[in-house]
Amino acid sequence: MVLAAVPGGELLTTQNIADSVGTPYNHVSKAMAKLRSLGLIEVVRGRTGGSRLSHAGRTATVGQILRELDTRTDPAECMATTGNCPLINECKLRAALARAREAFYRELDSVVIADLPGSRQMAPVFEMIGLRPGL
Repeated sequence: MVLAAVPGGELLTTQNIADSVGTPYNHVSKAMAKLRSLGLIEVVRGRTGGSRLSHAGRTATVGQILRELDTRTDPAECMATTGNCPLINECKLRAALARAREAFYRELDSVVIADLPGSRQMAPVFEMIGLRPGL
């Protein structure tokens, strides 16, 4: 969302993003690497480098991205096909949770990254970390 708010394809460093969302640098760095491998961000190397959304990143939906980032295949550990729950074949909760998860993603499929809050809404966050994108 932070990259979506930066106008004109300006670059943000991973540290800028980590600071703006209050998340450890290492976590953000791993997420950025995954987003890059998916073609959702472009990275410019060098002293004045950083990251920005690619065209694919701007047109992707939140649902599409979360599906790519979600490494779990079952809503709960007990529901994994390798689980040892004796009730798994008769469990009504498993199917209900699977439907709920798909409904969650389907709803997020209606939210396009480019439609997320812009730089005006993010201005207080950028100011907090000393950024003035677009100025």
